[in-house]
Amino acid sequence: MASPAPISDPEASRFLISDLLDLLESYLETEQVREIYRAYLFGAEAHEGQTRVSGEPYIYHPIEVAHILAEMRMDAESIIAGILHDVIEDTGTLKETVTSEFSEDVAELVDGVSKLTQIKFESQAEAQAENFRKMILAMVRDIRVILVKLADRLHNMRTLGVMRSEKRRRIARETLEIYAPIANRLGMNQVRLELEELGFAALYPMRYRVLSSAVKKARGNRKEILNKIESAIQQRLDEEQLSCRLLSREKHLYSLYKKIRDRVGSFTEVFDVYAFRVIVDSVDTCYRVLGMMHNLYKPVPGKFKDYIAIPKTNGYQSLHTVLFGPYGVPIEVQIRSEDMERVAEVGIAAHWLYKSSEKAGSNNAQTRAREWLRELLEMQRNAGNSLEFLESVKIDLFPDEVYVFTPAGDILELPRGATAVDFAYAVHTDVGNTCIAAKIDRRLAPLRTPLLNGQTVEVITATGAHPNPAWLNFVSTAKARSNIRHYLKNLQNDEATELGQRLLDKALQNINSALADIQEQPFNQVIAECGFKSRESLYADIGLGNRMAMLVARRLVPVEEGGDEKARETGHSKPLAIRDTEGMVVHFARCCRPIPGDAIVGFISSGRGLVIHTETCKNLSDFRRRPEKWIDVEWQPGIKGEFPAEIRVDVSNQKGVLATIAAEISETGSNIENVSIEERDGLDTSMNFTVAVHDRGHLARVMRCIRKLPAVMRISRSKS
Repeated sequence: MASPAPISDPEASRFLISDLLDLLESYLETEQVREIYRAYLFGAEAHEGQTRVSGEPYIYHPIEVAHILAEMRMDAESIIAGILHDVIEDTGTLKETVTSEFSEDVAELVDGVSKLTQIKFESQAEAQAENFRKMILAMVRDIRVILVKLADRLHNMRTLGVMRSEKRRRIARETLEIYAPIANRLGMNQVRLELEELGFAALYPMRYRVLSSAVKKARGNRKEILNKIESAIQQRLDEEQLSCRLLSREKHLYSLYKKIRDRVGSFTEVFDVYAFRVIVDSVDTCYRVLGMMHNLYKPVPGKFKDYIAIPKTNGYQSLHTVLFGPYGVPIEVQIRSEDMERVAEVGIAAHWLYKSSEKAGSNNAQTRAREWLRELLEMQRNAGNSLEFLESVKIDLFPDEVYVFTPAGDILELPRGATAVDFAYAVHTDVGNTCIAAKIDRRLAPLRTPLLNGQTVEVITATGAHPNPAWLNFVSTAKARSNIRHYLKNLQNDEATELGQRLLDKALQNINSALADIQEQPFNQVIAECGFKSRESLYADIGLGNRMAMLVARRLVPVEEGGDEKARETGHSKPLAIRDTEGMVVHFARCCRPIPGDAIVGFISSGRGLVIHTETCKNLSDFRRRPEKWIDVEWQPGIKGEFPAEIRVDVSNQKGVLATIAAEISETGSNIENVSIEERDGLDTSMNFTVAVHDRGHLARVMRCIRKLPAVMRISRSKS
């Protein structure tokens, strides 16, 4: 595969330490520049003898990273961290050495962007996820970590052409999936656009070349009409004697590619939009210019967005409008102030505050970035592992916002497709966990209803309510998803603990003992041997099927030779009582669909807990070789709840027979959960119903009522 993008001669374009120092002297103090030069000497010595894949000395890469940070006008510590960002990871330099030579802040920044090289991971995906998790935690402590990392990634992407094709594609994909969206989330538009273009060229080189060629051809055809529109806009602005800048802009290739791909449109449709940006001196002037543009050309209804009054999540502010231009061509105009332009281009790096304080002077992008980091920290705490955390962050990195109102009139930003449940969790985690209903524009609506711009949402909560696992099927925000998963994990753990305690007590009864009789000392010894911190952890492990209750019981109460059999003969052990539907760690086998009244047995499944089968289940033969995993169970007397049962009904083909059977099932107080129909010979039909019943008696009533119908030939309870 050809290199995705041509690389200029390194010798001709190389940025030297002298160039860096000249640039730094324009905004940093002399003492700080001297310290940065000392960092360069330290880094050059540490990387002595190391080269990049291109063959050039390694130190040129850190200088370029520092150059990118300097162009953002970053502080001295960030520049030093940029120069030293690889010394911990790629040389023998210790973090403590960096601390003693420079400062603790510099050492933390360098460590934050360093990969975990001492730990062996099972897969590349796990290594990527764990390194990303480490970086995010470092970001929470100091947001400058991500700025150094983005500068590092940007220069790596600029020099990606020398890599092997498979490594090039892997790095490009990671850039497009993680780092470019992070840059966007932080409002760093310049960095995002370059990362996207370079990533697109490396990942899809053929598509990049085809699209690039198409843009060059179309550009010549657009020139005349572009000049005409630009002249008309400039003349209108001059008439009002406004101090402003007018820029024509062209859509970037990756942006074009995404629109063609996602909207299934043609290149002509997407590219045939003429885009301009007007940069003025104040917010008031922004709205004045908007009125001028709407007077000059007619606005397209529904295509106006006021991101000044309601900024984007990343702090971006601007007025966007689409106009009907000459010959009916669409014109996209962005209007913003000089300060908004600065923030739009460099995001959190604009007017950089050297510490992450909450001062009033902090710009909007920085404030919002810190709010986002706090959300990431919460997601990290709730995530089960680094892969799950990375998945949540990826979801969070691709927002296409909708703006909705609380009943008090506050505005909340949510990704497009967000539901009332996402809204509830955005308000507060406790509101999300206890929500039971929602009102959208004062009308009750299902919780899964997607929200639209401008709607007012009110969440109704109830004490004792809890998240529904089904919510995971429709929530779109990472915060909602991670909190629901966290709650369900805790719920499962609580249920597993309770079941494990019951299983262990039953196992102890088999050897003429009981849980209440066990002293603290042998319990603590077994807990320590198993590597747990508490009884609850041990119970949960037993309940999830990861550890056999009988083996733990025998370690708690050693049984003499032959004593085990004697204990069983005494008959003191009772079967484990199964209560209602039992929750998340007791499962009812789909192969036989046990219901109260059926003779049942239990099978301990690792990671799932206890699986209940009927004694006549065909699949039991597969498990006979593992008798240690079987446990005696019985239904608890007076059990309540609904259980699915399957029945097969053979009927003669008659009009309305399905409706008749459904009505009869309903009359018996049973719900139909599923129905499937098999047509056999054109005369007879087999219908398979899954119905919710309370017990065998209820099922018998349902079957009797169906059997009385004239069209019914046979009925039977079916088991897979």
